[in-house]
Amino acid sequence: MGIPCRENAELREKILAVAEALKVEAHRVSGHGLSEEDFYNSGVFRGAIERIRGQFAASMQEKRDFLRAVLNRLEDDGRIRSWESSGGSNRHDYTVVLPSGRTAVIELKGCLDGNNTNIFERPPHAEEFVLWSVCTNPGADPRHNLWSGVHTRLSAEIIAKEQQVDGLVVWDMVCGTIGRPCPKIIADPDRVVALGPYALPPPCIYLFPGTIPSPRNNPQPRVHELREVQFLEILAGAFGAKPAEIFEVGIEARYRGTDLERRTTISRNGSAERASDWTPIRRA
Repeated sequence: MGIPCRENAELREKILAVAEALKVEAHRVSGHGLSEEDFYNSGVFRGAIERIRGQFAASMQEKRDFLRAVLNRLEDDGRIRSWESSGGSNRHDYTVVLPSGRTAVIELKGCLDGNNTNIFERPPHAEEFVLWSVCTNPGADPRHNLWSGVHTRLSAEIIAKEQQVDGLVVWDMVCGTIGRPCPKIIADPDRVVALGPYALPPPCIYLFPGTIPSPRNNPQPRVHELREVQFLEILAGAFGAKPAEIFEVGIEARYRGTDLERRTTISRNGSAERASDWTPIRRA
């Protein structure tokens, strides 16, 4: 499993029905001045769909508004000293100063199933480096996306690029809505946290190895404890994530002949929930 929530099957059926209706009825939309045959042959329909898709994908404001609300709450409550946006010229999004004086750096990601997940660089000033998945597509499959991100993309990138990631947050404004029901608040509605316009379940938090896996020198590094990644410990405490709900991502590395391979295991509360086979790391 690896994540409590799952794809909303009823919503997916509605999405498929609407998508089919759009394909069949799109030519009836006024304004294009084409016959039905010319409409579909001209590329107008495909172009319009691609434009809408691009506009949704390119918009970061909604995601940044969500992160800003979370970080402002943490600062207002005195759980962090300060935070700042790192600006568009950096490969990370936010720098957070923790009460201990440590510096945590956050890199904002989407649904984890795309190539953007592989693009990150831990900056030199980061004492903690956390990725945060904000997936605003209610029709996405959270379990597929998580595994695609953690095993297919991140585990390979961490080993091949020797870029340490301390943890991952999977949490956004869609969590707990009708588009993405959350088992945590279905079981206990009192766990909902109000944050501005959002009504949120506790976040899903993933701890990664404390050092970079290396086939010869560090084939099975120890996964962080929550107290060792202070930003994630603060986030869990502020928004009600219970210790038994925190996930651990184990990453192993080995050589098999000339192939560099890795194996990924996601565990929770001492029990493995999903594990890969040994998988070669293919680099271009």
